[in-house]
Amino acid sequence: MQNCSIKQIKFSSDEYNQMITLRRKVLRIPLGIDFTTVELLKDKDDFLIGAFIENTIIGCLVLTPQPQQKIKMRQVAIDAAWQGHGIGQQIVNYAESFSVAQHFNYMHCNARATAVSFYKKQGYAVTGDEFTEVGIAHYYMYKNLNQISLF
Repeated sequence: MQNCSIKQIKFSSDEYNQMITLRRKVLRIPLGIDFTTVELLKDKDDFLIGAFIENTIIGCLVLTPQPQQKIKMRQVAIDAAWQGHGIGQQIVNYAESFSVAQHFNYMHCNARATAVSFYKKQGYAVTGDEFTEVGIAHYYMYKNLNQISLF
């Protein structure tokens, strides 16, 4: 497993711009879509997490606070060159500990069908039926964070 540095990044920073480039490359371009200005403005009030090797982003995710001590994990992207090296597991573990420190009890996500097995290995459960989002199959998944230790 490759070690990387994981940290919260600031909206509109150079690191955030790297994050947008990575999200485009991994999540949007393969589907033939791009972000709208409105979609990107939503990031302003969210927690933005990046995984870095030296000063280059190799993974990221966005955490969106929601009512009832829930937080939504979205836009999880790992650079293709780093997939299979444990970066996804590290960044999700960081996001969970970070969320517990912020007093959230439940994390949920709309996982692409191709990523369901990854999230199951991280302790997430599927609830409900398959649905379509951005033109591809997804599943709603969640995890109770009450068992997670801080960092």
